[in-house]
Amino acid sequence: MPEVQAKLLDSPDTFRISQQRGKVLIVNFWATWCAPCKAEMPTLQAYFEAHKTEGLEILAISMDETRDLPAVRQWAQQFSFLVALKADADYKALGRIWRMPTTFVIDRDGILRKNGHVGDAEISMSELEALVTPLLKKR
Repeated sequence: MPEVQAKLLDSPDTFRISQQRGKVLIVNFWATWCAPCKAEMPTLQAYFEAHKTEGLEILAISMDETRDLPAVRQWAQQFSFLVALKADADYKALGRIWRMPTTFVIDRDGILRKNGHVGDAEISMSELEALVTPLLKKR
């Protein structure tokens, strides 16, 4: 998986994929103005709550502009997974992110396993269970 790093929202900490070996990662690109993105966030939260003790981490990178930071903060406060703003992230190794929501899944060895879901419709719990849960079972 190419390196992705992001300064976390309202935190001095920086998330780096290269430092997450041993965890299964979901990297989700979303925006407050994207209806399918907003619709899938509660599903991501429910999945995270159900599986975080199994080594799951989620980083949600908001594609909103810096001027929209208050709206991003307000929306993100409902969720316990990690959130960053695109202005504070380096994800160019993934290519151009132009459709949202876009979700990448990385296994415990740092290998990109799935560009799991791209644009126009939210990811479902059944898709997450089929795609991510088997990766969590592998140790």
